[in-house]
Amino acid sequence: MYVEHEFIKPDSVEYREYQVSIAKAATRKSTLVVLPTGLGKTVIALLVIAEKLKEKKGKILFLAPTKPLVLQHTSFLREHLVLDEEEIIFFTGEVSPKKRAELWEKSTIVVSTPQVVENDLISRRINLSDVSLVVFDEAHRAVGGYSYVFVAEQYQRQRDERLTLGITASPGSEVDRILEVCRNLGISNIEIRTKYDRDVRPYVHEMNIVWKRVEVPKEFVQVVQLLKKALSVRLKALKDAGVLESSSLSTINRRKLLDAQSRIQNALKESDGRNKVFFMLATVQNEALKIYHAIELLQTQGVNALRNYFQRLRSEAESKGGSRASKRVLNDPVVVEALAYLRNLSVEHPKIKYVVEILEDQFRVKPDSKVIVFTHYRDTALLVEKSLEGRRHIKPVRFIGQASRGEEKGLSQRQQAEILEKFRAGVFNTLIATSVAEEGIDIPSTDMVVFYEPIPSEIRTIQRRGRTARQRSGKVVILIAKNTPDEGYYWSALRKEKRMRRELEYLRSEIERRVKRGGEGKVVQPVVLQQKRLMDFQTNVKENEGNGGVLVAVDHREYRSPVVKRLVEKGVRVEPHQLQVGDYVLSSRIGVERKSVDDFLESLVSGKLFRQMRELRDSYARPVLVIEGKNLFTRRNISQAAIFGCFVSIIVDYGIPIVATGDARETAEFLSVMAKREQRDEKKEVALRGEKKGMSVHERQQFIVEGLSNISAVLAKRLLQHFKTIQNIANASEEELFQVPGIGRVTAKEIFEIFRKPYLEK
Repeated sequence: MYVEHEFIKPDSVEYREYQVSIAKAATRKSTLVVLPTGLGKTVIALLVIAEKLKEKKGKILFLAPTKPLVLQHTSFLREHLVLDEEEIIFFTGEVSPKKRAELWEKSTIVVSTPQVVENDLISRRINLSDVSLVVFDEAHRAVGGYSYVFVAEQYQRQRDERLTLGITASPGSEVDRILEVCRNLGISNIEIRTKYDRDVRPYVHEMNIVWKRVEVPKEFVQVVQLLKKALSVRLKALKDAGVLESSSLSTINRRKLLDAQSRIQNALKESDGRNKVFFMLATVQNEALKIYHAIELLQTQGVNALRNYFQRLRSEAESKGGSRASKRVLNDPVVVEALAYLRNLSVEHPKIKYVVEILEDQFRVKPDSKVIVFTHYRDTALLVEKSLEGRRHIKPVRFIGQASRGEEKGLSQRQQAEILEKFRAGVFNTLIATSVAEEGIDIPSTDMVVFYEPIPSEIRTIQRRGRTARQRSGKVVILIAKNTPDEGYYWSALRKEKRMRRELEYLRSEIERRVKRGGEGKVVQPVVLQQKRLMDFQTNVKENEGNGGVLVAVDHREYRSPVVKRLVEKGVRVEPHQLQVGDYVLSSRIGVERKSVDDFLESLVSGKLFRQMRELRDSYARPVLVIEGKNLFTRRNISQAAIFGCFVSIIVDYGIPIVATGDARETAEFLSVMAKREQRDEKKEVALRGEKKGMSVHERQQFIVEGLSNISAVLAKRLLQHFKTIQNIANASEEELFQVPGIGRVTAKEIFEIFRKPYLEK
């Protein structure tokens, strides 16, 4: 039996009651759909899209987090919808902005990565006022500063009649996170199905999960004991300082070390960075974390991974301004001894042997199998690939992300797509993948998934498992090294997954309870949050009306920053430019350099800061430095006196005011207020150096005079009104300059000298 719909091709979509039921609910109100992997979330999106096409109320935007997913969804929609191919288009960063603007106008359905749509919204190449439906695939990503959040906010502002559909297999284990997703996407209804539901059970395929406990080789013991000895010294120092509850090796874990880091940072903040003891403790904590990670690598990954890790530590320690903690760890005599033992180790982790055996068994029984082996580290993925090469029936290939790590190049999106296509075609039958393959790969025929190690995230665990048992039964094998962090990560993920199921069941029961009471199926808490968002929106509308017509020029390297998003939300028009100096231009005289706390401190240490300040001063009549973020005095081992001395020099020697903001939102608020004052009250246009044609003659005259020492906009106007021309100002005597109200003896002398002293190039 197939779905019958005027916009869906006949006999192309199998009829499933739960999918149709969910889709009907999702066409009435904005909905989050939570459905196990392999049960057709995309089909539900298709059914909702078809219904919106029938209404003919606007175009449809389908967002997915990666380019492979975008291409996959585009192909799926073209395959099943009764639309011409050119009506269903896709956007990625490879499509030029100009071309995207043209395609947007002509299209009916746009499938895109959210970052591209975010850029186009910021640049005002597109708007969402004519969009009737937005689909958010992998909707659990809609938290924090992810692009989904910005796009959803803009959609809610630009469209009164709007419909949102979020689809995910794993929204998270915390109610607050699930509700945050709903709030960010403007969702008031949740449709949840599990594999145990009556209407879903017939379509769930058996998944055999096997946990394989692996003994750590006795050859590793000497290295582990030496590293633990080095770690114990650090743990004792942290415990004695009161930032760690226990120095026992049997109870320590990564989370406790990170908690100690937070306590040290808080103590540094409270002391305003004046207590050097806490700086030393911060270094000790960093050393402890590095040594703990080294132990974990050897126990769970093997010798190869640990050797590569110490090589990276050495490169880090020897680099300019290298990590003090890395240097201290590598110079520790106990660690040096451990490295000597490590160099002589020839045995690898037995997990490698088990991976080979498991896959050989699988392909011996079923030669046409497809398998994914998940590893957390690229080093391990490379080792697994080499171990599987040449084995009968096994055709392995490594599948990693795009980022380059040191000398190793990542895979481009094109290379990733080619590998996946060859995997589907059977050229490769074993994918050795890092986290990049955890979501968004449509390979329904995968027969087995192997976890080289457990991971503590319940979302990622579900995503990994979901790569098998999609259209037929499958097997999952999880390798766990005994008495290592592997065991803790496994139980952590298991607890979180159970909690997620409980929270989802609670949300579903709450929906059902509200329905019975006539509450239209709305969950109480999301609706309350949604009402709050409505009030926020009304406030923003007023702000936007107040900022209409305000323009800020932004350096193209700053264009993707959270500050630009916040400016757009406030109704400020932003334009990207290749600025030679500064990050934001607010008027013909104001240029702003924005630095995060980390960037500011790094510039100070490297010596670049004062060169940048000199260029900023020389380029703008009213330069401004914004330092954004917190813990300025505790982030690096730099004395408070040195930082204050830097401030004094910037303010006094360079004449640049410093503004401190807590985050991107505060920075955007400050910039919008200043831009509004300049452009509304002072009637100044945004003009870039080299682009002065937008300024009138009197603005150019004032711009030049404002560049003189200690001359404000008010004094510049007085000088021009008194002397009529810039030439007369240059020819005036000190006494004549002193006659202008507001010009003192010192300022008159400086102006007189600046026009008469010969230029001596430094």
